[in-house]
Amino acid sequence: QPRGKVWRERFRLRWPSLLKYYSHTDGISWLEEYKARHNAGLEAQRIVASFSKRFFSEHVPCDGFSDIETLGCPSHFFEDELMCILNMEGRKGLTWKYYAKKILYFLRQQNILKNLKEYLQRPTERQSFLEGAVLIDQYCNPLSDICLKSVQAQVDDITDKVRKVLRTKNPRHPSVASKAGEVLVPEVELQRQVLDAMNCVLYEQLKYKGNELDYYNSLNSYIHQVLIRRTGIPISLSVLYLTIARQLGVKLEPVNFPSHFLLRWCQGKEGSTDIFDYTYIDAFGKGKQLTVKECEYLIGHHVTEEFYGVVTSKEVLQRMVGNLLNLGKRESTDQSYQLLRDSLDLYLAMYPDNVQHLMLQARLYFHLGIWPEKCCAAAGLCPEPVPAVFWKVLDILQHIQALDPSQHGAVGYLVQHTLEHIERRKEELGPEVKHRSDEKHKEVCFSIGLIMKHKRYGYNCVIYGWDPACMMGHEWIRNMNVHSLPHGPHQPFYNVLVEDGSCRYAAQENLEYNSEPREIPHPDIGRYFSEFTGLHYLANTELEIRYPEDLELTRATVQKIYSSGKE
Repeated sequence: QPRGKVWRERFRLRWPSLLKYYSHTDGISWLEEYKARHNAGLEAQRIVASFSKRFFSEHVPCDGFSDIETLGCPSHFFEDELMCILNMEGRKGLTWKYYAKKILYFLRQQNILKNLKEYLQRPTERQSFLEGAVLIDQYCNPLSDICLKSVQAQVDDITDKVRKVLRTKNPRHPSVASKAGEVLVPEVELQRQVLDAMNCVLYEQLKYKGNELDYYNSLNSYIHQVLIRRTGIPISLSVLYLTIARQLGVKLEPVNFPSHFLLRWCQGKEGSTDIFDYTYIDAFGKGKQLTVKECEYLIGHHVTEEFYGVVTSKEVLQRMVGNLLNLGKRESTDQSYQLLRDSLDLYLAMYPDNVQHLMLQARLYFHLGIWPEKCCAAAGLCPEPVPAVFWKVLDILQHIQALDPSQHGAVGYLVQHTLEHIERRKEELGPEVKHRSDEKHKEVCFSIGLIMKHKRYGYNCVIYGWDPACMMGHEWIRNMNVHSLPHGPHQPFYNVLVEDGSCRYAAQENLEYNSEPREIPHPDIGRYFSEFTGLHYLANTELEIRYPEDLELTRATVQKIYSSGKE
């Protein structure tokens, strides 16, 4: 019977993690649920398999996930199948795992963004600082298991430790009660006792501290990492400190102080506008209590009274996102670009009409080549309909022009270059195919999928492409001092994925076979390879199309090198 226990048990055995979505089981047709989940799995597999062919040569475009948004099944069914793909055992299915991860990243970010927008629409008094910090953390780390309930439980555990310290010093203290946070502690001396107990637990017992040695690490901004590593920057430690204090009945307030986020504690009449009625707390400096003058000593210059005022939860989130945005700008790596994309998304979710950040987003998308598939016309910006690429940039630019006509010059420049790129894309004939049998390729010794070692720098890597000679521009050749090599630029060069997560272009004379091959933990490994055999990587279908004769050569080379009695 479709509503019977047998089908429910079959469902539970195959997809145990999905039962949490059913608050009551009476009246549910488990046979229909089983069919729906099974069909969602087939659809997920079909979409994941299609991604490599569609997006092998470029970043997944902004609306490359449009077919996922119109799924006819519950999203948690689709996500569950993606997790099944990611958790496949062994070293196979690398390309499926690569794209399943990208799709899951997108789906979770969309859901988190929706939750953030709902959070921002609530009345200010219902916007928890901790919840806001968790939403930022979740958006930048959508594949990590981060939830407000778990973070709150860890904060509650610290709060209980503070109560124990309070109990030993003042058993009658009102904050000792389990729900003291519901009532504010009125007397300043009793509040001081709470803060002293907090400092004892956080900084003496648990050893929390400001991360002075690695200040510009993005982990310092993620609240779940602050709790794990017990270190952070002023704003992340302030959110933790403020949350615990409020749960113990002490109302601290956030202060958007320049260069160093602070909290303030009222010593006078509640709601006072006199900045001298407050003591300022430095959570980064082990809870040190500061006067107005000492706050200025902290940053080394005088500031006006407005910087001592309390800020809203939205302004706190804005500063947290701004810190991440600045970290994303500091470097030019795939990881920093992802952080820059994520922080821009968050900033524009809060301030959708900020011209400066819209322009930065347009430039970033243009630089990364992240383009959608839809055919649209950028009204008012382009003389003709724009084909399947570059709509997102043009869409952003159109919005910028409407908001601020003075940006016409910058907008026009990007539009011109976008349209030029469109024309170049029209002329592309398809992927370049490189045949080993061509006379011009006779000097190429290594093949894709081989695990190599760099003779000079010692890093391990895997080859995912090659050229018969250096194809980089004169500036790159000069900067990399290629002419100092014995064979200079006139030798084969190889595209390699390096174990540190970077992609490099290495000369043939600098590479040698790795006598102890191992997996290369590069985030893009699945973009090019479908499997690791234990000795080498197998190219996926799209890479094999481009290097059709490399697969057999790779196998022959590996057999020769790693056969019994290694040569």
